[in-house]
Order: sequence, then C-alpha cells, then structure tokens
Amino acid sequence: MIRHSVAGGIATITLDSPSNRNALSRQLITDLLAALGVAAADEGTRVIVLTHTGPAFCAGADLKETVAGFSSGQAPGPASPGLRSAGSAATGATREGDAPEDPGPAPAEAGASSRVPAGRMGEVLAALWESPKPVIARVGGAARAGGLGIVAAADIAVCADDVTFAFTEVRIGVIPAVISATVLPRLAPRAAAELFLTGDTFDARRAVEIGLVTAAVPASSLDERVDAYAQALLRGAPAALAGTKELLQSSVRERLASLTDLSVRYFTSDEGREGISALLEKRSPRWVP
Repeated sequence: MIRHSVAGGIATITLDSPSNRNALSRQLITDLLAALGVAAADEGTRVIVLTHTGPAFCAGADLKETVAGFSSGQAPGPASPGLRSAGSAATGATREGDAPEDPGPAPAEAGASSRVPAGRMGEVLAALWESPKPVIARVGGAARAGGLGIVAAADIAVCADDVTFAFTEVRIGVIPAVISATVLPRLAPRAAAELFLTGDTFDARRAVEIGLVTAAVPASSLDERVDAYAQALLRGAPAALAGTKELLQSSVRERLASLTDLSVRYFTSDEGREGISALLEKRSPRWVP
C-alpha cells in the first residue's frame, strides 16, 4: 500500500491503494508510518515527497474498515501512548480552545491493532509535522477529510489545478478533530469555519487562497513544480532546515492526543455510526430533512 524510493537525496513515498482512493486503512497507516520513520532516519534523505497513485490523493478514513471494526467489536481505540506527553494531553484535560465538549463516554481501551483508523491518524500527522526533513505533498487528485490533514501537515503542498477538496466529516456525523491540529494553523479562520461546518467542496484556487496548499498548477506541470521545490530545498543545510521547521511550527503532539480521543468518541457515537452506514449504503443519514 506504500511504495518508498530514494534518488538524489529525495525520498518519494507513494500512497498506493487506488482501489479505495488511498483511504487511511490500518495497513496503509502502518506502512506509511514505517516509511516516514525510515526517511527521517536515513542520512541520505534530505527531502520527502509524499505522492499517490490513482485519481485520488486520499479519501480520508477507511470507512468500510471502520464499520467492520464496529461489527467485530473492534471500535477505534484511544490515542496511542506515543502521542501522550506531560500536561493536559496526558490527563485528558483540555486547554481553552482545544476541543468542544465530547458526545459521550470514551470507548474502552483498545490495542493498537484495533485503532482503525481514527485512533492512529494523529501519529501520521505528528510524523509529518515533526519530520526533521522537509515534506512536500504532491496532490494530483481529490482529497477529503483526513486527506486534508495530511496535505496541511506537509511543509509545502502543490496540487493540480483541477483537484477538489472537502472537509466532509460533519456530513457523516463526526468532526475534523485530529486534522484540526495541522489544518487550523494553515487556514484563514473564516474559511475554516465555513468549510468545516458546511462540508462543501472547494477547488484548488480556493485552497491556495485560504492557505491549505502552497501552489496550484496545471496537471501537466505538477511534477516539474514539485521537483523545483525539492531542488530548492536541497540547497539548504540539513540542520538549518530542521531548525527552521521548528521555528515555523509549534508542537502539535500534546494537542493531537486529546483531539484523537475526541475524534474516536464521535466515530463511535450514534450519529457517527449512522452517518458512516448511510454513506456506505448510499442513502441520506436520518438527520437530513
């Protein structure tokens, strides 16, 4: 589900699950985290390019796998220990503005194998955000929900000008909790409110205007623009690039732990189950007039 190659100091990590629009399944997340770990530790890798196969960059959570987890009693579990740190995230308390009131009791503790996929999304975003190597997202197809969190977690994001985006969470009874950790620092506040609350689709031009992506170019020029950014980054000193990333980006790890738990609670709520089932059954959820 993930391909990883290195050439000329550039590691290319490819989401390669086109049959489900590169949805974030348990296996894809596991493989992606492994590839990002290898790239971060590899002295021969200076820049990471995250790309994809198929017509979609990433469709967000693998909802079929989520429903299967419900049926088997393996609901998504809480944030992994790797996202826990001292302070509010460790205790479950939230700081002002961190997260809205949750919809109900937290789910029972579950092992890593049952975190599908909401419970591990924070690990992916943290790995991208905290990578000491600059990350470029090459977006040649549609991105939805969790896929936008990945786009926002990259340092530079370039998309084809015919690509569309949407924060579709509210339409299936969940919220963009985990991805808000990387998305909100990028987006203009009014745009974030509009797009988070409506779930409306927006185009590449709007994505550039609101700060979600760095540049939108014709599809025929996408690889050329991505390579131009990669070559520019290779001219920077590795330690200086890592230090500059720290300067630009505040830590999101503590916030991701509480947001992951919040996201899981919505995925396992009555509305979340109804919304996901309705989408897979190609019908309107019961709250739609």
